[in-house]
Amino acid sequence: MIDRSTVAALAGLTLAALPGLAQAATPNDATGTYLTEDGRARIRVEKCGPQNTNLCGYVVWLKVPLNDKGQPRVDFKNPDPKKQARPSLGHQLIMGLKPDADARYAGKIYNADEGKFYDVTMWSEQPTELSVRGCMLGFLCGSQTWSKVTDVAPGQLTAATNQPGGPRSDPEWTPKAAPAKPAGAKPGADKPAAAPAAE
Repeated sequence: MIDRSTVAALAGLTLAALPGLAQAATPNDATGTYLTEDGRARIRVEKCGPQNTNLCGYVVWLKVPLNDKGQPRVDFKNPDPKKQARPSLGHQLIMGLKPDADARYAGKIYNADEGKFYDVTMWSEQPTELSVRGCMLGFLCGSQTWSKVTDVAPGQLTAATNQPGGPRSDPEWTPKAAPAKPAGAKPGADKPAAAPAAE
């Protein structure tokens, strides 16, 4: 039988460990613009989601922005027909990753080269790097290190997301604006007018 002093001691140890556990579960800041390991693209990573706790990412620069016909590249392999004509430059590829118990961000990443989504985990241990680990079928995994950049390359999108000259969120990640009320509107004025009575 465990006596009360032992229970109190165990409870004290548990409480003492809680601040460290909570801190370990908070990922380091991974926001910024990064050059992919192969040098083919720059990805802007920023907070997103209703509470601004998720991580989204957008292609803001391409080393080769034009196809063989000299036209801007488009996302023609996308499984969603509505997205197949969208420009490759500016599309969203990191889909609202969530913080996990390992102080990393986990979720889905979109590979436009194949038109497929993969499981991905991202984390930052150094302020100048982002570690990216992606898995196909849950077991074919590979890692990359993206390097943070602070300069602006020719052709890079620099405006805010969803603004002219900036990248675009996929519809499910586009912030929902509250409907604007006209200036001076009275409470209840936004209710639809009653239908006229039938004669």
